[in-house]
Amino acid sequence: MTSRLPLAILAQPDDESCGPTCLHAIYSYWEKESLSLDEVLGEVLRVETGGTLAVHLGSHALRRGYRSILYTNDLQMFDPTWFPVPVGKHRDVDPVFLTGKLLRQVANRRSQKFRSATEGYTRFLASGGKIRFRDFTPDLIRKYLDRGIPILTGLSATYLYNTMREIPESNQSDDLKGRPCGHFVVLRGYDRIRRKVLIADPYARNPRYNEPYYAVNMRRLIHAVLLGVLTFDANLLVLIPEKESEVLIS
Repeated sequence: MTSRLPLAILAQPDDESCGPTCLHAIYSYWEKESLSLDEVLGEVLRVETGGTLAVHLGSHALRRGYRSILYTNDLQMFDPTWFPVPVGKHRDVDPVFLTGKLLRQVANRRSQKFRSATEGYTRFLASGGKIRFRDFTPDLIRKYLDRGIPILTGLSATYLYNTMREIPESNQSDDLKGRPCGHFVVLRGYDRIRRKVLIADPYARNPRYNEPYYAVNMRRLIHAVLLGVLTFDANLLVLIPEKESEVLIS
């Protein structure tokens, strides 16, 4: 049995616009009249090193009246001890507490990208966004897809496509000088028989699947998401309009 959400995605116009293109696909899924891709591209905050972060996508959605929940395993940004254990069904970390930890932490870091990410997360929390540190399991992914809720995820393109690492400044492939590359895709369904997740990928001519819609083994997908920790990704972003919030599962 396959559950496939009627979500369509456009091709990203350049190498650094996968995030806004995925966000545009989410908006188009939920809204009869959504923003154009050019409008989303113009409004989403980008980082100095190129591209954007999931938290910036979540903040943009909050401004449009969406509920925004960011599931993370990003150990570069978050310490596991900041989150309640065991995690209760309706128990989220206090945003004031989490903001305080982030602000004290950034004083010990020099990276501009780290500082930019910290600003993004504190803004996200102040605007009502939720951050949850949970195990990335098939059940977590399926519970949203089964309710008709697509998931925007930041993951490792290097692992997902099994391709050569890239030089950040030029996006050129290089197995010696290159670094892992991050990417955004949308999860739009699940094939229970083959245990595969259905993907909508803005990189339409990607080197492994060479099309925007394909299926990935659940295990491989989760590994790709977890390896996104190398590029400030490793997250699942759930966005739901307030008027549809009764379908939200905590």
